[in-house]
Parts: sequence; C-alpha cells; structure tokens
Amino acid sequence: MASHRLEAGILIISDTASADNTLDKTGVLLTETFIESGEQWSVSATKIVPDSILHIQEVVTSWSDRENPINLIITSGGTGFAKKDITPEAISPLIDRHAPGLVHAMLASSLQITPFAMMARPLAGVRKNTIIVTLPGSPKGAKENLQSILRLLPHACLQAAGGDSRSMHAGGVKKLEKEAGIGRKSSTEQRPQHNHDHNHSHSHGHSHGGHTVPKAHTSASDRPVSNDPQAGPTHRYRESPYRMLSVDEATKLILQKTPSPKFTKVTVDPSLVGYILAEDVTANEAVPAFRASIVDGYAIVVSRKGTNTKGVFPVASVSHATPGEVPPLTPGQVARITTGAPLPPGATSVVMVEDTVLRSMTSDGKEEKEVEILTSEIEIDENVREIGSDIQAGEVILRKGDRVSVTGGEIGLLASVGRSEVLVYKKPVVGILSTGDEIIQHDRPGPLRLGEVRDCNRPTVTAVVKSWGYQVVDLGIAKDTPGALETTLRTALRRVDVIITTGGVSMGELDLLKPTIERSLGGTIHFGRVAMKPGKPTTFATVPFKSNAGAWEERCVFSLPGNPASAVVSLHLFVLPSLYAASGMVGQDASGGPGLPRVKVVLDEDVRCDAKREEYQRAAVKVGGDGRLRGITTGGQRSSRIGSLKAANALLCLPASGGTIRKGESVEALLMGMVESG
Repeated sequence: MASHRLEAGILIISDTASADNTLDKTGVLLTETFIESGEQWSVSATKIVPDSILHIQEVVTSWSDRENPINLIITSGGTGFAKKDITPEAISPLIDRHAPGLVHAMLASSLQITPFAMMARPLAGVRKNTIIVTLPGSPKGAKENLQSILRLLPHACLQAAGGDSRSMHAGGVKKLEKEAGIGRKSSTEQRPQHNHDHNHSHSHGHSHGGHTVPKAHTSASDRPVSNDPQAGPTHRYRESPYRMLSVDEATKLILQKTPSPKFTKVTVDPSLVGYILAEDVTANEAVPAFRASIVDGYAIVVSRKGTNTKGVFPVASVSHATPGEVPPLTPGQVARITTGAPLPPGATSVVMVEDTVLRSMTSDGKEEKEVEILTSEIEIDENVREIGSDIQAGEVILRKGDRVSVTGGEIGLLASVGRSEVLVYKKPVVGILSTGDEIIQHDRPGPLRLGEVRDCNRPTVTAVVKSWGYQVVDLGIAKDTPGALETTLRTALRRVDVIITTGGVSMGELDLLKPTIERSLGGTIHFGRVAMKPGKPTTFATVPFKSNAGAWEERCVFSLPGNPASAVVSLHLFVLPSLYAASGMVGQDASGGPGLPRVKVVLDEDVRCDAKREEYQRAAVKVGGDGRLRGITTGGQRSSRIGSLKAANALLCLPASGGTIRKGESVEALLMGMVESG
C-alpha cells in the first residue's frame, strides 16, 4: 500500500523502566512486531519516560510536530486504573481528531482473549499528520493490541499525512482489504441468525454494472461553514450557521483548545510578578545563614551549669549587622550587638539592652567600657535566631504552580535564599487588532466624517490585557477586504501567541473574520455564537501555524464583537481564562478553570433579567458598612454604550429568567477590579 517506508516511534511509559532501561521488555517486542509485519515500517525513534504527563507530552509533540513528523507513535504503559496511570490524560489534549474505530478494534480483539481487557483505557487519534495509539504496558497485551490494527495502520497513516483520499479509495474497499492482506468475513459468517435481513444491503453497491452511491470524503465538521466572501451578499447566511453555546460550554471548549504552557527560565527581579512557577523551588542556603541576635543588647556566654549572669561585665567587642569578622567571646565578657547581627563565636545568648545599665565609659567618652546586667535569668539560646530557623538549606520554599504576586513576598523569599533565576511558565504575547473600514485612530485630529467611528476598543482591550500582566503587540486597524485582513493575520501569527480582534463577527456581508480564519488561514472556528448578553457574536478559533523552527503550532484567535461593552465583557469571560491556562495557572471558576473571582453581591437596586440569555451587567461593587459586598449597575447596559464600563469593577451574573431581582437580594458577580469600602 505504502510506496515508501513509514516511520514509527515507540514510547515506553514506566517509572521503573525509566530508572533502569534493562527492565523494559515491551519496546524490543514491539520493534520486532513492526519488523515482522513487512518492509513498510521503520522504527525510527524509541524512548522511555516516567509516568509524567509533561514528559509524555514533550516526547510526543517533539515527534509529531517537527518538520518531518513520525507517521505513527505507539505508547505502551499507563492505560490502566492505577493512580499513576495517566497516559490517556497526557495524550488526550494532544489529539486533534479521535479514532474510536482503532480503539474498538483493539478492545474487541483483546476481549476475545481475556475479559480483563475491559480494564484498559486505550486511546487513539490524529495529531497534525501523525497517528497516535496507546497500548497497555504488558509486553503480551501490547503486542496483541498492535497486531490487531497493524495491517490497517499504513492506510490510516497515509491519509493522516495528507494523502489523496480519492485516489487511495479508487479501487473500492475490496482493493484496500487486499492491499492490507485482510478479508472480510461473509455476511453469513458475521451474522448467522440475520443474513436474510442484511445480505442484500451489503452487496448492493457492488452489483448492477458497477453502480455506486456517491460518497463524500470529508465530514461536515471539516467543511467551512462561514460565508463565502466571493459569493456576494445575495448568498450570505440569513441565520448564523453556528450552534449557540452556553457561557460554560464556550469556556470549557476554550480551555480544551488552549495550548499547553511552555517553560522558560527568568531572572529573579520585579519583572517576575505574575509568572507561575514551573518547578518546586528549593533554598540554595539557610536563612539565617549564621546565628543572629533578635534584639539590640549584649551577647554573653551562659554556662550550662547555670552560672549567675547578674553583674558587671567588660564590653569586649561590638557586632553590628554588617558583614565582617567578629572576635570570639569568652566567659566573663559581653559584646554589644544589634538586631540581626551575628553572634560572636562562643556566645550563647543575648541580653536585651533594657536589662542592662552603663557602668563606665572609655577615657574619651565615646565607647562603653563596662555594663551591668540586671538579671540572672538569662538562658542559653535566649534572644538568638539559629542557623536555618527560618529556612533550611535545601528546603522547598515555593511549589510548582505558585504564582508570584504583586505583594512581593515570593520575590523576597527567592532573593533571601540566593536564587538568581527560576523556571516558570511562559506568558503568551497578545496581539490586539481592530477591524472595519469605518474605524479610525482614536487620536486622529479633526472632526469625524459621516460613518467614521473612533477606535475605542483597541486602547481599552490593550489596557485591560496589560493590567493582567501580559505583553501586548498593537496590530493596528485592518480594513474590510479579504486580502488585507488575511495579510494582517498571517503577519500577526509570527509575532504573537494569541490574537484578539474586535468587530467583523456579525452577519454583515463585510464581516470577514470568520471566512478569513476558516477559508484563507485553514483555521477551525470552534464556536461563533454564545447565549449571553452582551457578546452574542463572540467567536473563538484556532489556526495552525508553522513556527520559524519548523514545528506546527496552534494559535488561539478570539474575535470579539465590535460594540465596546460586548468586547470588554467577552474579554473577561473568555480571553482571561485562556491566557491564565496558557500561563500555567489553575483555578476554579464555573467552568472548572482559571478566571475572574466569583463572589456574592447584595443589590442596592432592582435589576431586570433578560428572558432568553444570561446577562452580564456592568456594576460598581463596594464593601458596605456591614462588611458585605454591595453592588449597583453603572446605568444603561446597551452593548454599544462605552459609558457602562466607567467605574465598573464587576459583572453581575443574571440568569435568563425574564424576572426581576429585587433590591436587597443577592446575586453572583465576577470581580474585574479592586473593591473599595463604600
């Protein structure tokens, strides 16, 4: 079937085998299975990794996303029900299109051997141009599963690699079966009790002089559903072809399609704020690194025999909180010491200055000569901070997934233990684009011409995204022409990780974003309508993109409505969770992912709910005198009214009930900004 050898990669997933590769028996057995199947397979890559989602995903993506990808990736191990069996969870987010038929074939074959096959959780599918199949960890089970599908895998791999489906199927199913070296059972063998019902229908397509039923070679989900700009306004949709999703459905879909976070090392300095740690961080050194005084006073040697510390003592030296050598202290002497300064060698304790009096000075009157200690109750180690009493060397001080906050506590902690750099998740770079012939720069001098609109969306969205801590690239204004919009977006794909556009997503003949993404860029529109108010036309898509390194990646594109209030609401509800997820942040909002904090707010006015759609009304929320959060809307909530965003720090989450929520009743709200006291 294949005119050239297909490449296979074998990934063994096992904690024990990754620690000692001599324990792996499955990899060798699977390699032999490929060799025995014929000359069409070449095992070009093998690797053993522990039961780690990140390790698994790194290997799979390095094999599938390179310039010349491996045709078939076989994994073995981690498909059971044990807690450490996470292979399906690691592979599932990487798959673009699932292949349930392969899974069914493997399970059906295994169930004929043992009923315990139902305890497996196999997965199969396509990532870009590569077929991925997960096999069990046992050598016997892995070989049996592979053998059950191996003869048909060359055909699947050629299709996944972009082969011409029409020419491949030209000879019909019988030809394909012959090439694969398999044959179908007769209908009587397949269904001995029902051959009278099904025999004719199965043979009809192969009789009557070669007459065949026309067959589509793409599924409906693979075909563009956006307007064809070349067809003109008379052929545009009168109703949106996109299914209406709920806000929760849309958010979950976004999180599923958001690319996994990447790693980078960054310097420990104030620019670290907002990053999520991608590793557990340990202390390079102890804090404190020396025995230090916790008070201003006098270091003293206290005998373990309980010698009286009361009396007059000569001041032998001074220890300040500055680097340098401190002379040793012997019994019968004291050393003046400041808070945080190191204890002299030999000192056991520190007497507070409040428990002493000056008895004599040096001849020049500038230094203390003798002091009297007024108490005999000083104990060993009193007023002393021991080495490592705050942080031990090697201690984990911050965990993977911790966020470096604006309060500075995490940066101070890292600096205190000598960490100069840490591994973090990269923050995506965000490009912001306005679209529309009517849009002009907001600061262009002179009056507006008829139909012109100043661009308030781009500066507004830019300000919000920057406040979240992300780098923004200004992509300008794109005109409503297919070529101009496509060129702008293609250029943007090389400059940024996420694209946010406003405008051009409604039903007008010049609303070109959806067709440009889908027809010109080969992207996938995952949804084009959301049952919410404002923001119904909000669109989310992913676009395949080949990086400068030659690897295929996915870029998220958020196309927000052109009305300012709609754009800002959609920005907070949909873009923020995706940026957080791409930055390595985890959290719990209604969709199970990171997003705005959700709180209960007492209304200070009656609020009417829309009858058909969930509504997110802009509101000002403050802390009332009783300590409860209280909210009031910012006035008219029309989607085009930019004034509704003034002073708004929250979105009231109103159900689609058509009723009224009365003053004094509570509703959920999403906090967009800081809350002040009323």
